[in-house]
Amino acid sequence: MSTSAANLAETRPLTYRLDAADQSPLDIKGYEALDGYAALRKAMKDMSPADVSQLVKDANLRGRGGAGFPAGIKWSLIPMGDDAPKQKYLVCNADEMEPGTFKDRLLMEQLPHQLVEAMIVAGYAIQASKAYIFLRGEYVLAAERLNRAIAEAKAAGYLGENILGSGWSLELTVHTGAGRYICGEETALINSLEGRRANPRAKPPFPQIAGLWGKPTVVNNVETLCNVPHIVLRGAEWFKGLSQGKSGDAGTKIYGMSGRVRKPGLWELPIGTTAREILEEHAGGMQDGLELMAWLPGGASTDFLMPEHLDLPMDYDSIGKAGSRMGTGLIMAVDNKQSIVSVVRNLEEFFARESCGWCTPCRDGLPWSVKLLRALEKGEGQPGDLETLDQLTRFLGPGKTFCAHAPGAMEPLQSALKYFRGEFEKGIRQPQAAN
Repeated sequence: MSTSAANLAETRPLTYRLDAADQSPLDIKGYEALDGYAALRKAMKDMSPADVSQLVKDANLRGRGGAGFPAGIKWSLIPMGDDAPKQKYLVCNADEMEPGTFKDRLLMEQLPHQLVEAMIVAGYAIQASKAYIFLRGEYVLAAERLNRAIAEAKAAGYLGENILGSGWSLELTVHTGAGRYICGEETALINSLEGRRANPRAKPPFPQIAGLWGKPTVVNNVETLCNVPHIVLRGAEWFKGLSQGKSGDAGTKIYGMSGRVRKPGLWELPIGTTAREILEEHAGGMQDGLELMAWLPGGASTDFLMPEHLDLPMDYDSIGKAGSRMGTGLIMAVDNKQSIVSVVRNLEEFFARESCGWCTPCRDGLPWSVKLLRALEKGEGQPGDLETLDQLTRFLGPGKTFCAHAPGAMEPLQSALKYFRGEFEKGIRQPQAAN
């Protein structure tokens, strides 16, 4: 498994790969030798906070955590100026619990200083005084390396009081969570960070207005933030030029693939790379004797696509038009030897277990779907079960629940029913013939 931990550069790449003989990440000296913290020095010396935010907005950096919301627009919603609250927060969502997704872990473990620099630059842009990396508790190695990087950055004057003599100060803390999928939702994350139960909050107000402890807060994903130093250092047009395709999405994307392929892993590629290239060239194709039956384009909470969709560019708009979402961009391949009913049942069990229980459709609807799928899997389904599952995909769909947890859980189910209905029908018990 390999990954690039930084974007491609025109002359001196920041791309970093672990050497087989040295599995330790770059320390601050090694990172600085590859232009590390140059973006921070440039921002503090030559740019105002508004300049940094505008540059990220011009670069069209879309969120890499799943939703694809433009980071620059999110930052622009933070109150600025003399009348704005003095206390503002920046939070990095590193609670990577989406099944089939493991990109942020590699970024943090292999190049922790990149995320630290990114958070300082982003914190400067919104004039935050406190920043948190909300980290999945199981990522013990990432926590160790991030804390070491923070200590090194602070000793070098990049963190703490009066950063680089600018008069601006930032405190950065790694906070390990207790392990709940719902913490990937930004307001549930904020509640957990405050020491509360990880339930989503009603919006509005949005976190940019009233977030952590009621103060303006920006929450961004690890991969999203890791692009920021490179945009500041090389500009918006450079970042746009890294992409391919015609969607308008900019930069590179860490794509990945899991399932029974020859070489599962991660690859940093131009955004817009086709799913076929990722499968056949980078993942080496399906294992011997197997064929691709279906694929999830961006983690468990996306709709299945079919082999005929492989030539689509992996960008937000193209995958959306095909009836799914790019999500995290890490493909899960399902082969023709697997039962699609079992695959979906396994996914729905995860979502049912991870529901926070805050709203009735999610709390009761997800276990109901699991019960029906288990029966179908055993060949004990009843007439009408498929129609009930169809109803659940609507009752738990967008706008029917408090947050996006249940709608995301319904995406693989609704698409499996669409493409493989015959496989579900086989699970309905046939009536016994009369003697």
